[in-house]
Amino acid sequence: MERHFDEQLRELKEQLLRMAALAEESIATAVSGLKDRNEEETRAVFEIEEQVNQLDIEIDRRCFELLALKQPMAVDLRFIVSSDRIGSELERIADQAVNIAQRALDLLKHPPLKPLMDLPRMAGLAQGMVRDALTAFVNRDEALARDVCRRDDEVDALNDQIFRELLTYMMQDAKNIERAVDLILVGRHLERIADNATNIAEDVIYLVKGKTIKHHYETRDFSESET
Repeated sequence: MERHFDEQLRELKEQLLRMAALAEESIATAVSGLKDRNEEETRAVFEIEEQVNQLDIEIDRRCFELLALKQPMAVDLRFIVSSDRIGSELERIADQAVNIAQRALDLLKHPPLKPLMDLPRMAGLAQGMVRDALTAFVNRDEALARDVCRRDDEVDALNDQIFRELLTYMMQDAKNIERAVDLILVGRHLERIADNATNIAEDVIYLVKGKTIKHHYETRDFSESET
């Protein structure tokens, strides 16, 4: 019975890794389609999202079955809870990639506003965070998970830089506003992907240490009751 449970946990991990690979592919495909102005590539993101959604449903079902039927304790319980949370974050990442693809399809209707350099760089940072967050999950690597959390600030700073640059384009010519707004939204979606990766990293820390660091929870002082 115990061996069968371990096999179920292994299968759950493999499903999450497949889902993570698809989520990462959706980011790369959406941004590549935008940069290369390739409509066919851009539309492929919608097909990837469907696969991610199906895996999300399967992972949800498996997690609930394991919780209900096996009543796991300690680290196994944290693994299942973390897996369910991570699946939800990966599904949101794929949703953000779809949002980027939708903005890209709008931008393809017009001449390019400017060469895209910082947005692909930002996408690379966000992808790296997603990849490393899942690597930390597989290896139960708290140090790598914390490094992912720190990199969120780098993505935020780059997003602010992109916003300021695009704002100048809008101020220079009202004809630039629609395209600039679409590019600003792409940056916002990439920033949210980085947030999702950070959430995954925080779940890894919960898995490894059994402690919550969301909202700086681990540094709060509970010596006095809160009102």
